[in-house]
Amino acid sequence: MPMLNSVRAAIATTVFVFASAHAAPPGDLDRYARRVIDTFETPGLAIAISERGKSPVIRTYGVRRLGEAAKVDEQTMFSMGSTTKAFTSALLAMLVDEGKLSWDSKVVDLLPGFRMYDAYTSAEMTVRDLLVHRSGLGLGAGDLLFVPETNLTRAQIVEKLRYIKPATSFRSGYAYDNLLYVVAGQLIEEICKDSWENVVRKRILAPLQMEHTITSSTTPPGANKGWPHARVSTEMRGEGPMSPLPGQMSFDNSAPAGSLNASITDVARWLELQLGRGLDPRTNVRLFSEAQSREMWTSQTLIPIAQNPKPLELAQANFRAYALGWGYSDYRGQPIISHTGGVLGSVALVVIVPGKDVAFAILTNSEEIGALWALQYRLLDHYLGLKSPDWVGAISGVSKERVAKGLEVLAAAKATPEQSGKGPSLALEKYAGRYRDDWYGQAAIENGADGLSIRFEHSAALTGKLEHVRYDTFRTRWIDPKMAEDAYVTFTLQPDGSIATMTLKAISPLADFSFDFHDLLFKPVAN
Repeated sequence: MPMLNSVRAAIATTVFVFASAHAAPPGDLDRYARRVIDTFETPGLAIAISERGKSPVIRTYGVRRLGEAAKVDEQTMFSMGSTTKAFTSALLAMLVDEGKLSWDSKVVDLLPGFRMYDAYTSAEMTVRDLLVHRSGLGLGAGDLLFVPETNLTRAQIVEKLRYIKPATSFRSGYAYDNLLYVVAGQLIEEICKDSWENVVRKRILAPLQMEHTITSSTTPPGANKGWPHARVSTEMRGEGPMSPLPGQMSFDNSAPAGSLNASITDVARWLELQLGRGLDPRTNVRLFSEAQSREMWTSQTLIPIAQNPKPLELAQANFRAYALGWGYSDYRGQPIISHTGGVLGSVALVVIVPGKDVAFAILTNSEEIGALWALQYRLLDHYLGLKSPDWVGAISGVSKERVAKGLEVLAAAKATPEQSGKGPSLALEKYAGRYRDDWYGQAAIENGADGLSIRFEHSAALTGKLEHVRYDTFRTRWIDPKMAEDAYVTFTLQPDGSIATMTLKAISPLADFSFDFHDLLFKPVAN
């Protein structure tokens, strides 16, 4: 394929030497990384490896953007996604060290106006609870308030939290969310009397000399940026040729949950701080105490363990838990601290092996999570002294099988026989109007010369045509499918034939949980 050939031709490798002692990587790392790039069609990636007491090794590969010659280098910024959460946790740890709060302080006592859906959770939610995904909210609940890009402020997002119904009881189980990290950011702002962005810059980025890291999810024009890429076909996201996204989306209204853009050399400094348990070895300046470092790495919420497919059985975890901004699990019996990060077009991974005093980070400019896993397992095997199987082959096979199954589900849905004379129940103009969901806000259905269209009040990307499927169900065709997942839109009727509700459900079985259309319940707004 021409696209792959252009990537191979542009592959670059850079090793930065700060001293004579290094965290020695696998001898075949460059060859292995090239194979990862070729197999997963990842345009570019960067790797940092830090070992306590030694200077880090930095490797960079590939191009910043397909179709352009600029190569990834040591200062190229990548989206950090949810690995940003550890920075928010670290800021709170500093405030704990200073006695300005404790992990078990009640949020309602620190943040005026904080409120969850029910009174008990509102009153009992602690700072610790904000970080450990046991609030009772469903998986990714409320992510549509900022994914795709919305015009809501951070304060408005936190205010809307009170309208989101819980999926389970408080502290009863694990369900990953982003919203409560937004609350944590607001809490930091309240205590520090400054923006989350400024506090991160002053208290972490500046002391660590992270000069090529910004607190925004978007970079200025012409910046040295790993441009986001994805596979988006007419069928579903994750299938089709790799291509650049048409633009950058801003998620800055959820910044404490995942907005950082950072270069790989800057991330290496963050790794060194983690291995130093809060002490920066370059400056001998302590940012947070060793006690708080231990606290942030301590298991808080157990995570159910899914069985790995057979080719990946060797990597099967024996336990998984969430700590404070970090995941805690094991790899082939060795405890590891880690976190992935993903935004549209980019994925990242940070891994710490406390028992070996080694850490590494992998940053990419595509949505190919398989590239992260293949590199992670190879590096873990190396530093644990274990024989490494063919992770690239195994993971690529599992990825292809997953996509194939997703396409089968979509094909089966398309093959469902149409019901003659069974749709739609109403004339198209009867569906038109304004609808409101308690936590998201409004959406509008409009009837034009070419049929129905839908437009979400706060999300410009969620605008597009509606195509009839069957009965009172339609499907979206967003104006830019690379920036959003298509969804089924279903109307229910009152006994008198008027519209009762409008609900949505993502069409693709591989849709990211942040497209939480299924949580929306729109009702007509009276004119």
